[in-house]
Amino acid sequence: MTNQPLSSSNPRVDLEYRRKKSAEEMRYQVISFALMIFLTLVAFASVAMKGTTQWFTVPFIVLLAAVQVVFQLFYFMHMSHKGHEAPTLFLFSGLFVGLTAILAFSTIIWW
Repeated sequence: MTNQPLSSSNPRVDLEYRRKKSAEEMRYQVISFALMIFLTLVAFASVAMKGTTQWFTVPFIVLLAAVQVVFQLFYFMHMSHKGHEAPTLFLFSGLFVGLTAILAFSTIIWW
């Protein structure tokens, strides 16, 4: 029996590591998918509930949608992985510019 060092030259170690990481990532995706389904059901329930006003329902649904966007970006589009810093920067820069434009136009219209 030979003792081989744990290095990248050993394909068996790399394969086991990849399987472990893939299983872990799949678990995160399934959990995130279940949470998104739950948040969708909560949004439907908030609309269906009697006695809630539009002033509560609309911001609540927008908040749930924002949480789902974060789940989708980080777990399904793999934005949390290394090497995705530039797309993340461009995405959040575009979001900042878009929200600033919406705020500016809303201010112009309402004042």
